[in-house]
Amino acid sequence: MDSQYSGVPEYVYNLLQALFELDRANEYLLFYNNSRPVTMPTFNYPNVRYVARRIPRKIPNKILNYLLFKILKRPRLENLIVESFDLLLMPHINFIAFRSGTNSILTIHDLSFARYSEFFRLNNNIWHWAVNVKGLVNKFSQVIAVSEHTKRDIVQLTGVSADKVKVIYSGVGSDYRPLAQADSELMRVRQKYHLPEKFILFLGTIEPRKNIISLIKAYEQLRQDNNYADVALIIAGAIGGASAKILRYARNSKFSASIKFIGYVDSLDKNPLYNLATVFAFPSFYEGFGFPPLEAMASGTPVVAGWGTSLAEIVGTAGILINPDDSQDLANGLNLVLSDANLAQSLRDRGLAQASRFSWTKCALGYLELINNANIK
Repeated sequence: MDSQYSGVPEYVYNLLQALFELDRANEYLLFYNNSRPVTMPTFNYPNVRYVARRIPRKIPNKILNYLLFKILKRPRLENLIVESFDLLLMPHINFIAFRSGTNSILTIHDLSFARYSEFFRLNNNIWHWAVNVKGLVNKFSQVIAVSEHTKRDIVQLTGVSADKVKVIYSGVGSDYRPLAQADSELMRVRQKYHLPEKFILFLGTIEPRKNIISLIKAYEQLRQDNNYADVALIIAGAIGGASAKILRYARNSKFSASIKFIGYVDSLDKNPLYNLATVFAFPSFYEGFGFPPLEAMASGTPVVAGWGTSLAEIVGTAGILINPDDSQDLANGLNLVLSDANLAQSLRDRGLAQASRFSWTKCALGYLELINNANIK
């Protein structure tokens, strides 16, 4: 229902599309509740249909979540859907009430809010506390983690048995690929976002967890060398919570004229944008999976990323991994790519090979195995 797809919404859409392509035997009911009309994606498959509700019609959804679902444990999902189902698949943590003993699978993308609550606004932290991830994990029959790192966090922070948590890696779409230099899409995107010839690219939500201030500091250190006067820093992505400090730091930078925020990037523009970048930088403090560096590698762009959390799994030896707490280490990593054409090409080749290990078909096959096993019970 989000107007701008990124993160979990993008994951859910791509997962469902791949799942429906593989599975014509099971029937899928796509349930959602919203008090106002929304435009949902269309899935043209005979075994897929939406079940929509507008409850409550005049009461905010917060009442449904906090009072009804959390405290009263009503209404149960079975009563909202008004028909039987064999398995509940919930692709993200949320408020929910359903009958005990229901076959159920919960996907957890990350527990950043538990590890780094300081990166979130008060209302976000209250929401995460109220959702009660530990209670959700215990309520569901099976839990899916999108990386080994996320699995370790789930086990450590909720106390659930590791046997209950299965790792199914997310995928990357086939639309992320290297483009020929003469491809008209490159010129279109360069003109649309007014991009220079050489630039360091960051793409992600503009928020403290992404460590963007450290990236700007690293860029400032690079610019002390006149060799990089023609290299800009392009920061792409929607403005997230608690971003004022990031924007203020960029405005006050000595090199602010070469630091450009281009906002949310349409899905059709992302692959050309990655292709145009000289190097992709992603020094995030915490990622449950980390789509942008994977998309960049699939597009043939060298990657410099933080070594913490899941990024070491996703990037592997195909990129340069740096200490996200050390802007000088980040600057050194970027300098290696910018100054060594042979290294940059090697990273492109290794990145393409690494990205080929991830696909939405593989992801959907992992889900389908669990779905079919659950339905047998």
